[in-house]
Amino acid sequence: MKALALALLLALAGCAGPPPAPVPAPPIVAVEAWGGATAPASAAPQRITHITLHHQGEIWHDGADVPAYLRRLQQWSRQTKHWSDIPYHYVIAPDGRIYAARPLAQAGDTNTEYDPRGHALVMLLGNFEEQQPTPAQLDAAVALTAWLAHTHHLGVDAIASHKDFSHQTVCPGRNFYDAYLATGWFKAEVARKL
Repeated sequence: MKALALALLLALAGCAGPPPAPVPAPPIVAVEAWGGATAPASAAPQRITHITLHHQGEIWHDGADVPAYLRRLQQWSRQTKHWSDIPYHYVIAPDGRIYAARPLAQAGDTNTEYDPRGHALVMLLGNFEEQQPTPAQLDAAVALTAWLAHTHHLGVDAIASHKDFSHQTVCPGRNFYDAYLATGWFKAEVARKL
């Protein structure tokens, strides 16, 4: 009983060991840098409780212009869907560059039935039913997810994919989901960085 009381006192006094090292933010291309328009401010910022992975669902061709694609996606999201912005918070290109999209304080949008409130939405360019995520995309996705998890005090159990919340989709595609998420590889890589 005395040992338990002593351990509790040491923990409360901050002597239980060093705090976990901070996970650095990966380089992120700002909205202004890719030519996007800043989204209007959100009235009630969301609290991040999940990190949810998506794929674009369209074939990505080598050499395609990522900033031009993002500008078209932003225009379609706002003018056709009447959303406040791109539905995702971050977009990862095949070369591993991470692009900021919708402000993280705003809940994302979806064409399926799940509620994305509280989710940090990360989308990788490509159709992973037919294409493979690149090693650079996987590395960037792990780094970004680890940073988000650390920043929002989440464990790896908060990491999932679109299809884990919706029966209406195969997103993020079998070549990402089966090989990296269902096997536990992705969460293990994130855990190594935390």
